[in-house]
Amino acid sequence: MLHIVNKSPYMKSSLESCIRVAQKNDPILLIEDAVLGAAAGGGVESLVQGALKNHPVYALSADISARGLAGNLTSGVKVIDYADFVDLVEQHKPMTWL
Repeated sequence: MLHIVNKSPYMKSSLESCIRVAQKNDPILLIEDAVLGAAAGGGVESLVQGALKNHPVYALSADISARGLAGNLTSGVKVIDYADFVDLVEQHKPMTWL
């Protein structure tokens, strides 16, 4: 299952809930304000680092750029574009965390 999170981890607990219930190796995709959770040195960096031990974690490049985070991501977070996003959806059943 592909877990898609779009809410800031500083405003909602969606990312934390997602990580708690996701099965091992389920990919997690951060889009929109959820990419704030991928920032290196941020308040939830340890949460994302923990997730990376059991899941591939992706962040959408357009949302990273729009929020000025390019070059400042937690090590291990993979940056993807819209074509990669489509590939992930084709490969996995998506679940959106609101």
